This record gives sequence, C-alpha cells and structure tokens, in this order.
Amino acid sequence: MNILILGAGGIGGYFGAHLIRAGANVTYLVRDQRKALIDAQGLRVETPQGAFVVLPRTITAKDVQPEYDLILLAPKSYDLHDALQSLKGALGKGIVLPFLNGRDHLDTLDAMLGQERVMGGVAHIAATITPEGAIRQLTEMHRLTVGARHPSHQDVAADFIELCRKAPFDSVLADDIEQVLWDKWVFLTTLAGMTTLCRGSVGDIVTTPYGKATTVQMFEECCRVAHACGHTIGAEAAAKAVEMLTASGSSFTSSMLRDLLDGQRTEHDHILGAMIRKGHSLACPTPLLEVAHTNMEIQAMRATSKP
Repeated sequence: MNILILGAGGIGGYFGAHLIRAGANVTYLVRDQRKALIDAQGLRVETPQGAFVVLPRTITAKDVQPEYDLILLAPKSYDLHDALQSLKGALGKGIVLPFLNGRDHLDTLDAMLGQERVMGGVAHIAATITPEGAIRQLTEMHRLTVGARHPSHQDVAADFIELCRKAPFDSVLADDIEQVLWDKWVFLTTLAGMTTLCRGSVGDIVTTPYGKATTVQMFEECCRVAHACGHTIGAEAAAKAVEMLTASGSSFTSSMLRDLLDGQRTEHDHILGAMIRKGHSLACPTPLLEVAHTNMEIQAMRATSKP
C-alpha cells in the first residue's frame, strides 16, 4: 500500500513515523520549511517510553503525483481548504482518509470527491510539535480508528488496519465509523468548551462547586444534538466520556486550550460552532455551548486586533 500523509504534525507525524518503522511505504507532503528540517535531521518522535528518529520520504505540493492508494489528511480543520489545494496533484486516484476534528470536513470531501473516495477516521492522541520540530506524545493514549463509509472502502480499510497492527499504537476497524466520529465529537466539544471557558484542566474544573455538574450539562447538550442527528451516544461510551471529563485530580485538557494559551488560531468554530449549528437546525437548545463559543470568538477577535 502506497500511503501519502499530508503534514507531519501531532497526528500525521506520530502515526506515520510508527508506520514507517513497521515497514509501511509512507511519503509526507509538507511545506518547504518542514521538508528542509526533516530532510536534514529526520523526524524525531518523543514518547513516554523513549524517543526515536525516522528518515521519511518528503515531498512538497509541486511534486505531488496521483500515485497513492491511501491519502491521510490530518491538518487543523481551518486549514482543510489549503490542504486540498496542495493535494490537487494526488487526488486523481486512491482513497482519502481524514483525521480531523468534528464532522463537517466529511461533507466537504464528499462534495468534492464523492463518498466512495472518502473513508472515515478518528485519531485519539495528545501530541504537540516541540520548538525543535519533534513530535511529542503527551499521554499514553494513541489510537487510530478507521471504517468504511462506502462498500469500496472495505478492503482498503482492512488492509490499512492490518498494517497498523504491526506498529505499537492501538488500531481499530470500526463497523460504524460515523458513530465513532460522533462519540469523539461530543466528547471533544465538551472537553474543549469547558477547559477553554474555565482556563483549566479537568481536575481544576471539578474541584469547584459547580464544575462537575456544568461539565455534565454541557455533555448532555451535545448528546441531545447527536441523538437528534440519528447518532445516539451509547450508554457505555457516555459513561466512559463522563468519567474522563469529571475525573478528580486529572491534568487532562484540550488542544484547543493549549492553542489558545499559546496565542495560536483555534478550531473553536469547527468543533463548538458546528455542534451549535447542528443543534439549531434541529431545534436542540445549546446555551452552554453558545457561552463557550462566545468566549472563544472574543479571544479570536482580540488576537486579530493585536498590532
């Protein structure tokens, strides 16, 4: 299987590097500066178990050809349009497997390529790029879940998971990838909404008098939207999510909060805003989510107004 990964960040860099070590045929599509850095010193991955370096093949947009069986997309949601522009030369063949937050990106890709070309994927990992350009895994969690959204995906999905099972991260072939996407979106929206609104970790939030109850209320708002969209969050998934979202002493936070505190652009409209819009379209009230989104809009306006 000939695999192209767009970007060598927290998702593409981490999982792609492990796949390379497992013998996969992986090429990275990166910007010129990132290519120069990786070509010069390799791609370094730092994990709780230790660090390693791979020397991957890298290309830039001008070199892209339609030669790949599977194209992994892992940009930030707000960079999807630019990512697709850089991929134009590769989209003549193959299946696209996106690992983006939320769900609206699937509608965009389906409209552009047709559902038969767009598989479903969910990445569970907390990772960041260090100032030196390394990928740093922040917790033990590292799982890819993929699944077919069209009959033409079945063999490709199975082959990819078989390849992933040679690597040391967790990998799952889902029977209903759409439900997995909704399970993560509901969880992530709550985590991002609460941690950015409160500027604190899960543990910080639940030590306050109303933090735990408010977290559960926000989660339930998201669950009602999912149910109205035909993707009810199951009892087991809901219980696990609430446990993680309300764990005493937890240092768990969201990448959205890290981006906010670092002065970076955030995915708030693609995660919080999209959930709110789904709710409005189906007459599901989302008052807590709207407060969290309003907070992030104010921060975004302040960031753009700085000289």
